[in-house]
Amino acid sequence: MPEKDSQCVAKQPRLVARKFLARPQHEGLGAIVRRSIGRFELKYFDPFLVLDEFSVTAPAGFPDHPHRGFETVTYMLQGSVTHEDFEGHKGTIGAGDLQWMTAGRGIVHSEMPAAQGTQKGLQLWINLSSKNKMIEPNYQEVSSKEIPEATKDGVTVKVIAGEALGAKSPIHTRTPTMYLDFTLNPKAHLHQPIPSSWNAFVYILEGEGVFGSSKATSTTAHNLLLLGFGDGLDVWNKSSKAVRFILVGGERLSEPVVQFGPFVMNTQEQIDQTIDDFDNYTNGFEKARHWRSQAAIS
Repeated sequence: MPEKDSQCVAKQPRLVARKFLARPQHEGLGAIVRRSIGRFELKYFDPFLVLDEFSVTAPAGFPDHPHRGFETVTYMLQGSVTHEDFEGHKGTIGAGDLQWMTAGRGIVHSEMPAAQGTQKGLQLWINLSSKNKMIEPNYQEVSSKEIPEATKDGVTVKVIAGEALGAKSPIHTRTPTMYLDFTLNPKAHLHQPIPSSWNAFVYILEGEGVFGSSKATSTTAHNLLLLGFGDGLDVWNKSSKAVRFILVGGERLSEPVVQFGPFVMNTQEQIDQTIDDFDNYTNGFEKARHWRSQAAIS
């Protein structure tokens, strides 16, 4: 495609189908989250289970808890969080850093503030297909300076997953996914292709923008926009300040979903088995019997 056409309008632009304002609520141990996916009005947006914009100040946090059957993607916006699990994996995720955790057959971990003041970030839960739900746990961690970034015509993107503006992420996505952190300067326009068969959404972090149609009204921070069908998204910044948002898309799994808190499987029988496995420290949860995080011990 010629360079001058790379910011053209989509042949079939995706319009905003639904909009939700993510209001603050309590979660974990004293943490505050703005939950946009995984709430009463939107329990599941295939393949996405949860999207939280979290804010946590010590001693609050997310102490020892299990997961099975999906992936968690933690993207820090401010401050830092210490993570540790029952496999001995431990580290700190700082501002701009990414952790892509595949819980698979089972993990028990904690996520707690690692610095003074308020730590802020995003956590996205991505469902795994039935064939991948019981794979071994895995981590992909990328520091802020290693996340691919590109700038063109007043548009800057950090490519968490997928590709945009010629930059491509090294992250391997078991459920095909794009995750893009865009900033548009005033008067800038973006066109981003999205596979037409995927579900996609926008979550606005700062400022306000016009999404889908140039005639649409502007949308402000903390709003989730579910996008309709089409082959791409157009965004305009008609304000006097920059707008920052994430654009996330994923291939539909089109499989049954049965969720019990941090366990996500395909049938109730599998959920019952998972609860039994966790309660009895079997089938992936063996190390949970004697493990406690440093945060829980101290």
